[in-house]
Amino acid sequence: MNWTTLVSSEQLVAALAAENLRLVDCRFVLAGADADAGEIAWRTSHLPGAGYAHLDRDLSDHHKPASEGRHPLPDAAAFCATLERLGISADSQVVAYDAGDGAMAAARFWWLLKLLGHERVAVLDGGFARWQALDLPLESTMPIVAPGSYVAQYDEAQIARIEDLLQLETAGNVCALDARAPERYRGEVEPLDKAAGHIPGALNRPYSANLRDGRFKPAADLRAEFSALISAHAPAEVVLYCGSGVTACHNLLAMEYAGLHGARIFPPSWSGWISDGSRAIARG
Repeated sequence: MNWTTLVSSEQLVAALAAENLRLVDCRFVLAGADADAGEIAWRTSHLPGAGYAHLDRDLSDHHKPASEGRHPLPDAAAFCATLERLGISADSQVVAYDAGDGAMAAARFWWLLKLLGHERVAVLDGGFARWQALDLPLESTMPIVAPGSYVAQYDEAQIARIEDLLQLETAGNVCALDARAPERYRGEVEPLDKAAGHIPGALNRPYSANLRDGRFKPAADLRAEFSALISAHAPAEVVLYCGSGVTACHNLLAMEYAGLHGARIFPPSWSGWISDGSRAIARG
């Protein structure tokens, strides 16, 4: 096992008995439902041995100010404690999954581990839905795992800052991609945040465009699509954002899977951008 981006259900089921394998259920429903719906679903049925990571409690820190967005990054020490609870150590092969496409919130979990320098972490392509459709093993008993040991710090070089985006329209060395749906990017609707629109100069790459029939498109297709969008920019010049720093991780995962390495995420994303009323908003 050396999975660093995506893993198929067929690959994973063949490795379930591996000693260092740790599975993490990240199912979450962002809007219009009980915030604990994903955890309830995990308790009802999950992949064998899978622990649970909650987007709000484990993958965010809501004590941080509005400038950090709707899903502020947890401190590295707090996230390491979550990893230890899940039985994850530095040598673990980790596979995160959610209900289906990886956007809520398996890709977020994948990215946080990458920030700590953990290489062997992947997202289950097609998630719980495809695993279930293939009639692969599920269980409802709560997993019992020995606590892991994890001490690490985030690699700050992988995180984009507000300064990168404030210069977006004038600096030639930055390209920003917005992962939200086109109607939200254009500012026609905004179901979650207090202002509609997008960061001036940003392009739209809806994370849903990474998918075909509920799974990631082939790497070659993704590489062609992202390369056409970012044009002359190197992947390391690309800044990814969304509404709150969650679905942007899906675009990062797609780029890494496609071999376009080095893009960064702006964690506060749109919700953090608009926390300062003096910042410009683009529409259309």
